[in-house]
Amino acid sequence: MASTAPFSRFEWMIAWRYLRARRAEGGVSVMTWISLIGITLAVAALIITLAVRTGFREEFVDTILGANAHVTVYARTHFDAAGNPVSTIADYDDWAARIAAVPGVVRAAPLVKGQVMANAGSRNAGVQVFGIRPDDLAAIPRIAAPETALGDLADFPKGIAIGSGVARELGVSLGDRIKLISPNGVKTAFGTTPRVNAYEVVYVFSAGRWDIDQTRVYLPFAQAQAFFNREGRADEIEVMVEHPEEIDGYLPKILKALGGEAAVWTWRDSAGAFLRALDMEDNVMFVILSVLVLIASMNIISGLVMLVKNKGRDIGILRTMGLTEGAVLRVFFLVGASTGLIGTLAGVVLGVLFATYIDPIFALVDALAGGGVWDPSVRGIYRLPATVRLADVASAVSLSLALSFLVTLLPARRAARLNPVEALRYE
Repeated sequence: MASTAPFSRFEWMIAWRYLRARRAEGGVSVMTWISLIGITLAVAALIITLAVRTGFREEFVDTILGANAHVTVYARTHFDAAGNPVSTIADYDDWAARIAAVPGVVRAAPLVKGQVMANAGSRNAGVQVFGIRPDDLAAIPRIAAPETALGDLADFPKGIAIGSGVARELGVSLGDRIKLISPNGVKTAFGTTPRVNAYEVVYVFSAGRWDIDQTRVYLPFAQAQAFFNREGRADEIEVMVEHPEEIDGYLPKILKALGGEAAVWTWRDSAGAFLRALDMEDNVMFVILSVLVLIASMNIISGLVMLVKNKGRDIGILRTMGLTEGAVLRVFFLVGASTGLIGTLAGVVLGVLFATYIDPIFALVDALAGGGVWDPSVRGIYRLPATVRLADVASAVSLSLALSFLVTLLPARRAARLNPVEALRYE
């Protein structure tokens, strides 16, 4: 008998007949469905986890880069004429101009910073004050976003801008006045008197990060200098660059522009430990869910072993008719591989749909649980984000198909090696 090409039409026909056979005909439809559902759920879980992992990381990094300096430049501590240590920047405009001239630097803005107590009526909150110029504040993406803010940034020179968490804590809104209380006030013969100033709330922002919205307040630069006794000085220079992910390449140029008079602190220095923890957690979760996909794929073996046992007589007849071992192997490989392929495709559809509509799904879960499922004070951001990337879907599909095809080979090989004489002896 002339040999036929691998995976020819009749091999597909036999495999399809076995795949859809009813139990009364010697089929194993129940095991096939169990394998199919298991692989579908495992692949969907892997894609959803990868999408949430990617979305969480992107959202977290975006809130860092969109509301904080990419590089913070400080003056090295030195001593003044009286021998007192000084770490503020006197010629801050010159520093900002020199840093802004570095290729790739988008903005360099002098800041005055301090921690004070904010008060409104009987409510108090600890806040961090950023003294900044109006134009520089308007250039911070997450702060100046009009869709998440109340008020107009054009009014910033007339008052104060506060985070939504601060407004909620103090119970204030636009047009209300809050007091800032600093223990480092005016020095008198009787000691230091706390400084208390009142400001009108003209802008309420939401940066998308709970810790920022809960503690951050912006004051006009000149007023912050007066409030913190920084006349003619700044505490630091806030630097934004074109490509924050490549921040290490900017540092030598910035330090060279300042002649070695400064020290720097990058966004990676402040968030690097957390991002490394996320990477480690991502790898662990991928391994765990890969084991889940493997377990689901192992169900294919059970189904194929039962199918081979039930179809022993058919295999013997096919072999006596001239079907080769390779053809039998391919028939049963197609049965198992088809289960893995269909389950993987269904898992991709389910996983992508779940990740795409994760907001309404999570809102439903939160409502059923009575609220409080997602605590932004613990997780930092206000929602569970999900971003489906082609690379993540491809990795999930590749893993599932590779495992499904691999576990199919053993029972398919067993079927191919079945002795036709033994299979037909008692028939």
